[in-house]
Amino acid sequence: MNSTFLLGAAEEGFAWGDFLFYLVLFIILMALIKKFAWGPVTEMMEKRATKIATDIDAAEESRKKAEDLAQKREEALQASRTEASEIVNRAKQNGEQQKATIVSAAHDEVVTMKANAKKDIQQERQEALASVKNDVAELSIEIASKIIQKELSAADQKALVDSYIEGLGKQNGIR
Repeated sequence: MNSTFLLGAAEEGFAWGDFLFYLVLFIILMALIKKFAWGPVTEMMEKRATKIATDIDAAEESRKKAEDLAQKREEALQASRTEASEIVNRAKQNGEQQKATIVSAAHDEVVTMKANAKKDIQQERQEALASVKNDVAELSIEIASKIIQKELSAADQKALVDSYIEGLGKQNGIR
């Protein structure tokens, strides 16, 4: 069968020379494609692969930077919250201190006012007693003058008034 096939192929116009010619042309065409088309296509594919790898690396780097930035912002936000809390606490403490200072100053002022009022009352009392002494002295001199019908000297008047006031003070329980 093989021999009939080969014989039949030769009869049909199959020639080994044409086959070899087509084979050589095919090999030359492949070499040309490899030299002129395959190299640029491969180079283009390598450049594309490099660009894709670079883009992936850049995207990964950008993602890491974004994560770092988000973390820094979160830390800054937390620090701001902490600082705000500290500021509020300090303001509360300052308010409490001012309140205590104001209350203490008011208390001191009240104590001072009481002391001043006591002094004023004591002074008014002394002045009233002195005035009463003088009035009593004058009255007693007039009474004594009318009774005795004579004038007393100033020293005698003073001694008389002092003894009279002492007697009044002992009766009232003042001294």
